[in-house]
Amino acid sequence: MRAHVELVVDGLDAAYGASQVLFGVSFEVGRGETLALMGRNGAGKSTTFKAIAGVLPPRAGRVSLRGEDVAGRKPYRVARAGIAYVPEDRQVFPEHTVEENLEIAQKSGPDGKAGWTVARAFESFPMLVPLRRRMAGRLSGGEQQMLTIARALMGNPAVLLLDEPSEGLAPLIVAEIGRLIRELRAAGTTIILAEQNSRFCLAVATRVAVIDKGSIVWRGDVAQFRADPTVQSRYLQV
Repeated sequence: MRAHVELVVDGLDAAYGASQVLFGVSFEVGRGETLALMGRNGAGKSTTFKAIAGVLPPRAGRVSLRGEDVAGRKPYRVARAGIAYVPEDRQVFPEHTVEENLEIAQKSGPDGKAGWTVARAFESFPMLVPLRRRMAGRLSGGEQQMLTIARALMGNPAVLLLDEPSEGLAPLIVAEIGRLIRELRAAGTTIILAEQNSRFCLAVATRVAVIDKGSIVWRGDVAQFRADPTVQSRYLQV
């Protein structure tokens, strides 16, 4: 285990009813790293995030945040411990303005720090500034994606889970999200990114974990991933 490990996922099993989806998923991410969790559709990426965040209680395994096991806790308790989850379907508060969405989520982080404020969110997400009084339900898909990421950061999390943040978005928005991820990493934010878009992933990540049929089948840094073309052909190509 490397120094300054922020999150350890160890032996995670999860299921929907009688259908088991995750089989002993294990990986770790260091403080300030961006880990890309890559795999085909249905490989288990979103289920892994739901199990970490407590949305889907795991059947077995450990989710250790800074040495504290949060596996099986209610989602709000996992969030309070310092894990922020941005789901694939965004889930803004549609009848509230952009600014109100941010204010609703504002709280101190698990270490008592409150570096993310409404002012900082608008500074870091300039595309939201002219939209601050607009109802969130009237935003485009890309604008809602930016808002959900900003709203997650308002809780000053230790770890940020981003589920398919580039899916279905215009290239301009995808480039803006990539810029933001790189800036967050430079500021020390720990990020786990679930994506199918390998080009986007490799441009922002420091390490890669590949999931296939509910199990982690490959781990390494981005340079190792690029140097092993068999991984993409075997586990990522449709």
